[in-house]
Amino acid sequence: MLTYDVRVYSIETRPDRPKPYRVRWLVGPQKHSKSYTLKAQADGRRSELMASLRKGDQFDVETGLPTSELRALHGSVTWYEHTRSYIDRRWDRLPAKSRRNDADALATITPALVKTTVGRPPARALRTALYGWAYNKSRWDQEHPTEVADALRWVEKNSVPVSALEDPGTIRLALDALSTLLDGSPAAGRTANRKRACLSDVLGLAVERRYFSVPVNPLTTVKWTPPKSAEEVDPASVANPRQVQKLLEAVRAQGDRGAHLEAFFGCLYYAAMRPAEAVGLTASQCHLPKHGWGRLTLRGGIVHAGHGWTDDDRAHQHRHLKARAARDSRVVPIPPHFVAMLRWHLARFGAAPDGRLFRTSRGGVIQDTGYGEVWAEARSTALSPIEVASPLARRPYDLRCAGVSFWLFSGVDPMEVARRAGHSVAVLLRVYAKVLAQAQERANRQIEAGLREWHGSDSSPGGRLGDTR
Repeated sequence: MLTYDVRVYSIETRPDRPKPYRVRWLVGPQKHSKSYTLKAQADGRRSELMASLRKGDQFDVETGLPTSELRALHGSVTWYEHTRSYIDRRWDRLPAKSRRNDADALATITPALVKTTVGRPPARALRTALYGWAYNKSRWDQEHPTEVADALRWVEKNSVPVSALEDPGTIRLALDALSTLLDGSPAAGRTANRKRACLSDVLGLAVERRYFSVPVNPLTTVKWTPPKSAEEVDPASVANPRQVQKLLEAVRAQGDRGAHLEAFFGCLYYAAMRPAEAVGLTASQCHLPKHGWGRLTLRGGIVHAGHGWTDDDRAHQHRHLKARAARDSRVVPIPPHFVAMLRWHLARFGAAPDGRLFRTSRGGVIQDTGYGEVWAEARSTALSPIEVASPLARRPYDLRCAGVSFWLFSGVDPMEVARRAGHSVAVLLRVYAKVLAQAQERANRQIEAGLREWHGSDSSPGGRLGDTR
């Protein structure tokens, strides 16, 4: 913490000490002192402190140093060194996918924050070195290939000091970099925003470590408009219940592989589950009565993070529910039709030794590439050529969007829809705005029909329905 509340005392002399001349000063509530062998040295130090006070410098309570000295002390810390420290600090407490996201963001930003482009390695070689090695702590102790080592030496030598990011122009270099892909095309809005959040966290740590002259995140001083992001669900991608039924029938028709995945795709639609949640679904999470509604108690999922990002070097990692505490759960009621589908699945295929309902022929975790192939084949079979060329149910994830959309269109309270889908109400209203607009049109027609039924042909004392006079 920085403060102007500073008091510098007279030099204290202690003849019995090896360094008898002590400079004492008070910064806020914290006492500081420094001892010297010669009185001239103590006089010089006291004069420096007094000069900083007269210039109006703030002092750091913890170290006792004026901001001008803090800047000089940290001026040699480069952006590259600081980001490596940031990765080291966060690595052990982050899930594998978040580690990968941090590495991706910093490997995008760091090449833009250099003092020169002379001798710069090729863009892809630089990207590989930063993403795969510099920002992947699991590989820090491994021997680096020559090309990687050369690229990282160049970055280490030419990286700008962290303090340079107080300049809005330097901040804009970082923002421009994260808004652009390696091939020069614009990044998606969601990708740019994710990388900007990482940049903000890195700069926040720099503020915490007092690398800047004022305790303000310099990112807040620059106005930036992220690339446009199509966050709202496109109604053209939302399949209706009849289309979903045809698609699931086309999945089941693809032999044992398809029959095994029918209930998996059913999870995405009838329970609006995320694919990772369905991949990790176990028999113990399913309450499947013979008659009536059942329920699924979701506690997490299995996320594909890639080798080298997990602590055990596996490609997948078990994760808790998105945006939830580690041991939180979400109960989703499921209709009788889907209960019967899951009961049939368990009767025919059983469960893996760890209880998973869905697995590969060897018992492994199902991959998005595998079930994606089955889904693509089902679309080509169940949909017309025009529908196949359209966005309709193009991705398996679109089934989740279709399930949530159907709940909303059926008149389910948005708060209950948000709870079942694992959204906040704010996110639900934002993402499904166009679907809600269609539901509002339906509600308007129902209200209008009700008014006609109540009032006959007249809906008001002033005239007929639709009369605007």
